[in-house]
Amino acid sequence: MSDPLDTVFAALADPTRRSILTMLLEDDMAVTDVAEPFEMSLAAISKHLMILTRAGLIAQEKRGRVKWCKLQPDAMRSASVWMQGFGQYEPVNLDAFERFLEIELDSPTADPSSE
Repeated sequence: MSDPLDTVFAALADPTRRSILTMLLEDDMAVTDVAEPFEMSLAAISKHLMILTRAGLIAQEKRGRVKWCKLQPDAMRSASVWMQGFGQYEPVNLDAFERFLEIELDSPTADPSSE
């Protein structure tokens, strides 16, 4: 895959990799700690981590004898921007909507009993 966006989406397609990213939202983790909650070999987890690393979603570094994983949130920015292009509606500003309703409900033309 040569397109970085394809690589990011391919990495995100797997539920195990999404779970790993969620775990790394909290803090950096040692590879062995990442592997702990999963019922698969350390080698299988390492393959998932390599895919996430190639996609730029995580970084791995060795600290002493321990290999650590760190989330790289900026790598998801291009995917997020691409997905926002499909949004049909702007987020609702509830404060502005409330002010609008107050104005409309207080206006004499909005009162059906005045007719």
